[in-house]
Amino acid sequence: MHQFPDAKAVVRALSPDEPVILTRPHAAARAARFFVEKFPGKAMYAVKANPSPDLVRILWDNGVTHYDVASIGEVRMVRGQLPDATLCFMHPVKTPRAIREAYFQHGVKTYSLDTMEELAKIVEATTDEAGNAAADLSLLVRLRVSSEHSELSLASKFGVDLTEAAPLLQATRQHCDALGICFHVGSQAMTPFAYAQALERVRAAIAEAAVTVDIVDVGGGFPSVYPGLEPPALEDYFALIHRHFESLPISYSAELWAEPGRALCAEYSSVVVRVEKRRDNELYINDGAYGALFDAAHVAWRFPVVALEDDLIKPQAEFAFYGPTCDDADYMKGPFMLPEDIQAGDYIEIGMLGAYGAAMKTDFNGFGATVSAVVTDEPMASLYRGDRADPRSSDNVVSLR
Repeated sequence: MHQFPDAKAVVRALSPDEPVILTRPHAAARAARFFVEKFPGKAMYAVKANPSPDLVRILWDNGVTHYDVASIGEVRMVRGQLPDATLCFMHPVKTPRAIREAYFQHGVKTYSLDTMEELAKIVEATTDEAGNAAADLSLLVRLRVSSEHSELSLASKFGVDLTEAAPLLQATRQHCDALGICFHVGSQAMTPFAYAQALERVRAAIAEAAVTVDIVDVGGGFPSVYPGLEPPALEDYFALIHRHFESLPISYSAELWAEPGRALCAEYSSVVVRVEKRRDNELYINDGAYGALFDAAHVAWRFPVVALEDDLIKPQAEFAFYGPTCDDADYMKGPFMLPEDIQAGDYIEIGMLGAYGAAMKTDFNGFGATVSAVVTDEPMASLYRGDRADPRSSDNVVSLR
């Protein structure tokens, strides 16, 4: 793969007709080291955020040893890349065949669940041909918690309600070597209080079930930086999580886990697109809702943008984007701030697409071809390089640093 100093150098060298995915290995490595060194427990990468084999190797090389896999496809990919990694099958609904392959062929010992039916499925699928039940399972019961402090909710699809958690925790305790509780506060949690609130529900569940808990997994939701979304420092999240974890009625040797996805990979990638047409303040570009800009279209995510031409001199103006397909839904309302004199033929870099960008691409309508290049400059925003102005914490949580 070609290496360039920045996006402008890519455009000068290639004059690309197709979108160019730019990767920044140094940014992903820095994020991995940050979590490994500062999170007060075990950070396992949520592979769904970006399943790039190159990325998982970068994270491994920088100390990330555990990987949250949500499908047998992710199990196979990560195991093929990282033979010694610890894989945790954290999707609460799995097929018996997937569980059996994961356990017997890939050495996966950790599974999440949120119903008695899933517990029975896991127990049966991990029983050997001689009828011996697995004695080395770590089973985590997923608890439903609020997503009110996050930009994208994950509160409705998975998780046992607190009122029904005790019987499931008691039953699960009988079938595992290590019992855990996990939850997910939603994607892009904008205040550490989201985790404090969820951990109070964990406390209530443990007290009601009266079981020994060995693992508390606070899931994902750790944020990155986008226009209009400036979260507190991650150290504030870590400190509040640690304080509440330490006060839980859990085993003296209990482990604290987390499942960062977006926070580990958002800064890894950006995309260079070309303006094919301008209509007033609407730009027709060669990537969109069915490509790397899925979130920009479907959840109105505002990614940072920068024009790559040196001859644009007018002030910034608000633009919306249309993608390349024939579908009216291939629309991104933004607003995206670009020079008012941008025109067809100009190139734009769209940043912070490492999370759920390239991972969501399709070939709909015959589009989807991309070029890839490595760049060595900095991402458009970063939580990790130490030069970010420290935003004020949310009104309901003080800075803990």
